[in-house]
Amino acid sequence: MNKTVNINLAGIFFHIDEDAYLKLQRYLEAIKRSFTDSQGRSEIISDIEARIAELFAERMKHDKQVIGGKEVDEVISIMGQPEDYLVDDEIFEDEPNTYTKRSSSNSRKLYRDTENSYVGGVSSGLAHYFGIDTIWIRLAWILLVFGAGTGVILYILLWILIPEAVSTSEKIAMTGEPVNISNIEKKIRDGLQSATDNVSKAGNKLKEGLGNASDSISRVDLSKQGNSIKSSSKTFFDTFTDILMFFLKLFAKFVGIILMITGASTLIGLVIGLVSVGVVDTIHFPGIDWLDVANSYGIPLWVISIVLFFFIGIIAFFIFYLGLKILINNLKSIGIFAKSALLGVWLICLITLIVFAVKQGMSYKEKGATVNTEKFEGITANDTLVVSMKGNDYYADRFYRSSGFNTGFNENGEKVTYSHDVRLIVKSTRDSVAKVKVMKTARGNSHKIAKERAENISYHYSLSNKELTLDNHFIIPSNERFRDQEIEVTLYLPIGTTLYADDNTYNYHSNSSYYNDILENGTEEHYLRIENNSTRCLDCDDNTHEEDDFEVKVDLNGENSKLQINDDGIEAKTNNLEVKIDDDGVEAGSKNVDVKIDDDGIEITSKKKSKNDE
Repeated sequence: MNKTVNINLAGIFFHIDEDAYLKLQRYLEAIKRSFTDSQGRSEIISDIEARIAELFAERMKHDKQVIGGKEVDEVISIMGQPEDYLVDDEIFEDEPNTYTKRSSSNSRKLYRDTENSYVGGVSSGLAHYFGIDTIWIRLAWILLVFGAGTGVILYILLWILIPEAVSTSEKIAMTGEPVNISNIEKKIRDGLQSATDNVSKAGNKLKEGLGNASDSISRVDLSKQGNSIKSSSKTFFDTFTDILMFFLKLFAKFVGIILMITGASTLIGLVIGLVSVGVVDTIHFPGIDWLDVANSYGIPLWVISIVLFFFIGIIAFFIFYLGLKILINNLKSIGIFAKSALLGVWLICLITLIVFAVKQGMSYKEKGATVNTEKFEGITANDTLVVSMKGNDYYADRFYRSSGFNTGFNENGEKVTYSHDVRLIVKSTRDSVAKVKVMKTARGNSHKIAKERAENISYHYSLSNKELTLDNHFIIPSNERFRDQEIEVTLYLPIGTTLYADDNTYNYHSNSSYYNDILENGTEEHYLRIENNSTRCLDCDDNTHEEDDFEVKVDLNGENSKLQINDDGIEAKTNNLEVKIDDDGVEAGSKNVDVKIDDDGIEITSKKKSKNDE
């Protein structure tokens, strides 16, 4: 039976076997002895302990696991023995290659390199990780910012998610070098040497300045020069720099407050939407109807609401967290595990939403239609037709045209899915009777499916006592998907017919050039005479003079001779010739030949002479 010891290594607690503990203790003491006369000894030892703690943590499968001799030996083999390395200054100068050998790129870890950064060190960290020059990463950011426009958001997310390389071990792991004793010491020595060089340069400059000041003092009055030195101790440029840095910090704090308010308000709005009307009703993407997605794929609406909630909510949380981090310099990190988990959930939500959007887009690829035409034998050129829309008192009682779908219950308590996407078009025709054409259209991922979906649309109209009543809505099966179903009702009226459109038809027709609709908006509740591709109001105030019948009669010599001009056209008759000109064309006849000119062409018929004519 072996004893276990609880140790605190770099702030992490471990349970370790007593023999393994003694071996680790001897190893650390040997390392400390090897760095007795080295600069930065305490920092080197601290980083080595942090690296050993990291290696122990990687090998632990659960919190109660005890570190044994096997794990200690593995760590020592990775870190190396102190006697394997020459750590004096001469060795570092003569054999630098011993400590700069890198491992493969697979051992690199992703950190932010704030020592070589312009903003947050993201570009430098990525360059180290992928083993390329930093300039290429920064050029990629420029393209993303000015190209796709997503560079700023992506940079902010990476800034939040990627941890900063703080310790020496993290800085070494970031470059792909093995984190062992020699590299840790070399990194710290390089940093100390750089700091020493900077101090040395500053000292030299100070000496030069003091020498120049001494020469000047020997030439000018000491009291005046002393006052000059005091007054110029803080130059204009120093003051300008301090002021600029103050405003930059103030602007950064302002940006942090804006980010916090934006993130917090978004999160609060999402929570309120989730527990009240639903996130689906509050979040809209161009070209995507989430209610349609839920109906199409049989997905519960609450599932899509949760996906949207996490997709937007995680972004809002990180925006809030970034603002808080800007305001509070020593804010504790939420941890790499929490960041990775949130990023994973966000990516899953993003992929899910993309799949839904792509599937919905593909389901609109093809368009299908069915057409039904019916003639109204009772409506001719001299009749008056009244047209009105009919609603349903239980679910479709409003008279407006819209492309959305709604659900309701009919008089039998049955659930129905309906839409007001009904369009009325009025056109003139030279046929003798009126007719109506009902075209049902829908979309699908194939023409066959789209046509079947159009056939499933239920729409009704009725004609009674020269009054045409059209439904203001149509119905689709409750299990049918929403795929741009719509109804187009085209009414063909003979020239000379009178049309009276009810006021409730106003929102259902449009006299645009695309549809060639001759029923103009605003002419409802008036009697309209159907003319060739147009209408003429018979009871409008500004057209009163047009309503009076126009007729001119001229008597010619002869009992059977006359000339008559009126609204119907021109008619002339003599003993030998008869001519009639109207909207249908020209007809002329004599004793020997008849001539007819209309839309069908020219027809000439000769007549046989009778005995009396001979």
